[in-house]
Amino acid sequence: MKIRLDRTVCDGFGICAKHAPKYFSLDDWGYACVIGDGTVAEEDRDDVMRALMDCPVHAIAEIGDRTSRTRQLPLADAEDPAEHLKTEENEAEWGFTR
Repeated sequence: MKIRLDRTVCDGFGICAKHAPKYFSLDDWGYACVIGDGTVAEEDRDDVMRALMDCPVHAIAEIGDRTSRTRQLPLADAEDPAEHLKTEENEAEWGFTR
């Protein structure tokens, strides 16, 4: 896992440094700084995710490839997902006009 901190968004609440002090420090004015290059060890992942989720201004973001953890769900019965879209051709059926 790798994280990024947007210091222009940070409002200095300090919650990140409370939850993950190994990865976040506070400068002289109370704004967060990332310690190191943003790479998070697997054993510290929960603490950093807690800091990320509890940040009131969403200044912390997880970056990198997550495809190994996500699972693509198959379409039910190979149904075309665009079959039920509202379009100009079926606007009378859906009840909208231009």
